Amino acid sequence: MRLFAIDTDNNITAFPAAEQIPEGQEHFGTEKELAKLAANWPGDRLLQIWNSFAGVAPFDELKAIKKFTDRKTAVARVWKAIQRLDAAPAPQAADVAPKPKKSRKASKAEDGAPTTKGAREGSKKAIVLDLLKRPTGATLADIMSATGWQAHSVRGFISGSLSKKMGIKVESFKSESGDRSYKVSQ
Repeated sequence: MRLFAIDTDNNITAFPAAEQIPEGQEHFGTEKELAKLAANWPGDRLLQIWNSFAGVAPFDELKAIKKFTDRKTAVARVWKAIQRLDAAPAPQAADVAPKPKKSRKASKAEDGAPTTKGAREGSKKAIVLDLLKRPTGATLADIMSATGWQAHSVRGFISGSLSKKMGIKVESFKSESGDRSYKVSQ
């Protein structure tokens, strides 16, 4: 079992044996031991540790955050990230080009067309997309009742998340009953 040591600057290092850990550094080998240590830490220390991982190899896809919902969640997420230290390959030579940062805007394919990743199953985005893909589309009221959102939130979601970020063409029209309706354009 690997042991991990954390210094006062929140640098975490993996060690094969306890004898190799420098004096004065706290150490842990399990999530439970990390939780026990973290119980005595100031509230933002786990946040600082997490944010120090964000965007750094092998944690390229981790994003910096402003807060955790609770200490238990923070410990679990930090522990999961720390496991990569144990499995991380040795650093490569300096001639490897750094990976470019992705922008928060929708990514574009080689031909300039927006690419879509789709929605996570069961998410409100997936629910709205399913409603909009119906042959008759969905009224504003349908979407509001399915999501619990207010009208301005639905319109903003369709305009921002679906149209701009995901590149989905959404058609807005008045239904036969005179209600505002939306559907995905084919």
